[in-house]
Amino acid sequence: MRKIVSGFFISLDGVVEAPHEWHFPWFSDQMGAAIVGATNASDAMLMGRNVYQEWAEYWPNAPEDDEFGQFINNVDKYVVSTTLTEAGWGNTTVIPGDDLVERITELKSRPGKDIYISGSPTLVRSLLGHGLVDELQLLIHPIIVGSGERLYEGLDQIPLKVVAAETFETGVLFVRYAPDDSKPGE
Repeated sequence: MRKIVSGFFISLDGVVEAPHEWHFPWFSDQMGAAIVGATNASDAMLMGRNVYQEWAEYWPNAPEDDEFGQFINNVDKYVVSTTLTEAGWGNTTVIPGDDLVERITELKSRPGKDIYISGSPTLVRSLLGHGLVDELQLLIHPIIVGSGERLYEGLDQIPLKVVAAETFETGVLFVRYAPDDSKPGE
């Protein structure tokens, strides 16, 4: 079964909104390699409507030598939305939000590599709540942003375990978490 892997730039206080406003001073080759590793391990992208609309404006016109641009333009994309009915960006399928659990479960059951989500906190919160996220890849930045959308708002307790952790030379922590069904102390 395929895994759903979700990646975020996140501040110490859990903010994931508008990382372009605070994350770049900590960007490094190590961070770039972590992102490339996640995309290389996937053959599909899952996103919410907001990320889809932002990316669909920019990436189809990306320079031909942009590695991520080539990846995102050619990979199968699935956008979850309750309002979007059709997509104009190549290789994109709209998944209606009303049958999310069934459609995502079916998508995970297909053969293939990981399904990667970059951003889309509303979608990820919903998938976490339904137990459909197999791994969170958090690039935790050493900054308190103070305001903005937080990844964990409105979620009940979800036990996680650390799969891997690395400290980058810029002070960013790259931590990979997976669901933990064991009881504390086991």
